[in-house]
Amino acid sequence: FSIGDLPEIMGWLHAREVKGFLTLNVLVFTEELDLVSELLVACWVAGVDALIVQDLGLCLLAKELVPGLALHASTQMSVTSAAGVAQAAAAGCERVVMARELTLKDLKRVQQQLTQRQLTVPMEVFVHGALCVAYSGQCLTSESLGQRSANRGECAQACRLPYELIVDGKERDLGDQRYLLSPQDLAAWSLIPELARLGISSLKIEGRLKSATYVAAVTDVYRRALDGVIDDHDAVHHQLELGFSRGLSTGWLEGIDHPALVHGRWSKKRGPSFGRLVAAHPRGWIEVEAEIKPQRGQGLVLEVAATEGGAFDIPREVGGRIMDLVSTGHHCWRLKLGPGRVETSGLRPGAPVWLTSDPQWQSTWSRRATRETQ
Repeated sequence: FSIGDLPEIMGWLHAREVKGFLTLNVLVFTEELDLVSELLVACWVAGVDALIVQDLGLCLLAKELVPGLALHASTQMSVTSAAGVAQAAAAGCERVVMARELTLKDLKRVQQQLTQRQLTVPMEVFVHGALCVAYSGQCLTSESLGQRSANRGECAQACRLPYELIVDGKERDLGDQRYLLSPQDLAAWSLIPELARLGISSLKIEGRLKSATYVAAVTDVYRRALDGVIDDHDAVHHQLELGFSRGLSTGWLEGIDHPALVHGRWSKKRGPSFGRLVAAHPRGWIEVEAEIKPQRGQGLVLEVAATEGGAFDIPREVGGRIMDLVSTGHHCWRLKLGPGRVETSGLRPGAPVWLTSDPQWQSTWSRRATRETQ
């Protein structure tokens, strides 16, 4: 959206008693100072509730030009200590989004040190969404490879590509692990009680390029987690995985566990596990073993294993919506995938099957999203 859209957007939000923060979490170059000064004033006039910023110099400029506009320190400030929180506060930040690499123990330590300093600054923590392999998202790979700056909203997602691992000049056999820089998505809903006990003031949910149904489904989980009314953990996991999932983990919050964080087997959305392939037939028919009865319209995906095994011999994806289904026995189903002809050659029995979409889930959260925005 443009600067001209801001007044209407903020008016829409405020009419619904919702605050609107604008991300300005980039490093500002000298030749951009005049332009960013105009933007700061426009944000103030439009009624933006706070700016999320990375550049300390921008904080100081904002204090001079629009002293009444609240500032929040972005996670891209890489604040990992009480000293960092104090520095951000001194620059005018009213809230600090902590670095995503911190553990619960780290956050507790920072809170204790702030108390010793007699400094009260609300801390915000990422709890859900895509994770970047680079420290606090400060990645230069995309810009280096393709002149698209990840720190200017142009990330080409180099971390989601397959890589080889070379050890002492020799390629390491990784089996089916090729996506060595692609972390699983963050899902820390189970840690909400602990974050609350630590005194974390707010929770941050990543939503880059996500739909309204994703927002509705994910925020519902965290609202219920805060209220302590989650009783079916499997259902919650299913709800989040259908929203978007490269696999879910608690990130770094419970400590460093690289194999758990980066499984390396895929880098796209997979969704919840659906079952296992029993057999593949021509023209899009497959037989699967599934615990739950399949439904027409559900989307499935499988992988045809790479033949050579090199990092750049990427497995081929096979998938589509369930157009027809026939029961072939206890928990076994013969499914017709489409639309159109789906090439099933190369699929091997035992291959995992993932549920990528579900019309019932989509309908439920589309209605919820529409109702909430009216």
